[in-house]
Amino acid sequence: MFLLPSWVILGVVALVFVAGAEAGTWVQYAPFALSLVFFGLPHGAVDHLVPGRLSGGGATISSIATVVALYSVLAVLYLLLWSNSPGVAFVFFITLTWFHWGQGDLYFTDALRRNIDAKPRLLKALTVFVRGGMPMLVPLLAFPEVYRGVAGNIVGLFRGDADWIAWVFDPVFRGACGVGFFLVVIASLYWSYRVSKGRDRFSWYIEGAEILILTSYFTIVPPILALGLYFCLWHSPRHIVRLMLLDPKSAPALEKGKISVALAAFVRDAAPLTIAALALLVGLYFLVPGRVDGAGGLLAVYLVLISTLTLPHVVIVCLMDHRQGIW
Repeated sequence: MFLLPSWVILGVVALVFVAGAEAGTWVQYAPFALSLVFFGLPHGAVDHLVPGRLSGGGATISSIATVVALYSVLAVLYLLLWSNSPGVAFVFFITLTWFHWGQGDLYFTDALRRNIDAKPRLLKALTVFVRGGMPMLVPLLAFPEVYRGVAGNIVGLFRGDADWIAWVFDPVFRGACGVGFFLVVIASLYWSYRVSKGRDRFSWYIEGAEILILTSYFTIVPPILALGLYFCLWHSPRHIVRLMLLDPKSAPALEKGKISVALAAFVRDAAPLTIAALALLVGLYFLVPGRVDGAGGLLAVYLVLISTLTLPHVVIVCLMDHRQGIW
């Protein structure tokens, strides 16, 4: 039920571009603009409540203060990295996002289908690699110049130079990456099929279908539009559902099919820190040393903010994975 809308929307968008549609600049950037308040940015704004909910005792001043301190320290350290070595910060952001988006899909594709214990750890790692690689690697293979432009825009905010990673966009390197990634995808699907042994073959079909959908989608749809929609409609809703299942008030509502009740509780919980994050975004806009030009510059500032928030967010999600026995 939670998967169908994202499947349908991403599939329809891909078909629209197969039919020859074109999207203007601002249309392509619109999903990222919507993600400021629609699922994207807010999906991590409940992290301060997560440790308390994992313990079963509810959030306390101590648990909230610990998360706030974690966010503050890691975000400042990441901003220092952006200031002193923006190229390294960009590569780390891509790597971190690759892991985190794969991490999110590992939970949703396996834990919610109750076969997480059947998978060896190496296969889980391959799942993370494959699922994170769909949004992070496939656009590089299909749209290298756009990928390069985004890298230049972000690094340029800190007056850095992205030319040192020019080799990444070389056709030979991209071709080798494409072949290698394809082989890993096939190997992981085959291994997953063997592990299922008929006990949960349906979940394997779902896994294969999602990989096919994502590969086609990121190969066809312009990458900025594709990533913005994926962020809002695929990654974030899955994490929000996971958070709802931890909430003692939202979980019963979900079981009864009262999605609006659970969603309203999430919006209420996420609102304060979402507003705080928006204030930080405004501050970054004025503080970055480079010039912010047009939609590309605005997106670059937003991605810097996302990167600084993603690092502590990944720590919280790793805590969730540990407590919930994912690995």
